Amino acid sequence: MKRSTINAIMCRANDFIRERGYYLPPFAYWTPTEWQNKGREVQEICESGMGWDITDFGKGDFTRWGLFLFTVRNGRPQNWQDRTGKLYCEKLLIAEDRQATPMHFHWAKMEDIINRGGALMAIQLYNAGPGDELADTPVRVSLDGVEREVAAGTILRLEPGESITLTQGMYHTFWAEGGRTLIGEVSLVNDDTADNRFLESVGRFPQIEEDEPPLHLLVTDYPRYVRWLRV
Repeated sequence: MKRSTINAIMCRANDFIRERGYYLPPFAYWTPTEWQNKGREVQEICESGMGWDITDFGKGDFTRWGLFLFTVRNGRPQNWQDRTGKLYCEKLLIAEDRQATPMHFHWAKMEDIINRGGALMAIQLYNAGPGDELADTPVRVSLDGVEREVAAGTILRLEPGESITLTQGMYHTFWAEGGRTLIGEVSLVNDDTADNRFLESVGRFPQIEEDEPPLHLLVTDYPRYVRWLRV
């Protein structure tokens, strides 16, 4: 993805988030120069992957396959081993009309996905089979605390305010229908480096063509800008 494209997506996303009545934390708006002057006080942000995250999943077609994410808060994967610190995560996502996130599940993370406003959010569900294939077994799922059993491959459509709970090993792909959708995610600790099992091989983070300077840093930019991470 071009950096200019990422910068433009950030601006549009920030406007949409504010239109829906949500606001990003102060560190979202730090400039690259401000990041370069930060010390160990930002260790939690960097090590837990908090911040801007924009991806085309390596497919080179953000309009069709892509997602905007901002991780508002998160723990570290080792927190689960120690049972200390933050054991939870919160994200804001934006899906454009018919823009899909590829089919995947998580080994460790359980999550609630919430339609925070805008258009419909569609989500398709399967169980993972013993070889991580799509199983044809019925899927048991909770929608705002109401348990349902649906056939494999069922597409559920969530209105604004509705939510779904995705358990470990539950394959899902989702997209917006009829416009943009602001999506909330509340989950156990998120680890995008090791806890995503995509059905097809994709790139979780994009390769970036630096055609202009960053407006704000992506989570993958931190090692290049935060001095103590390079030591």
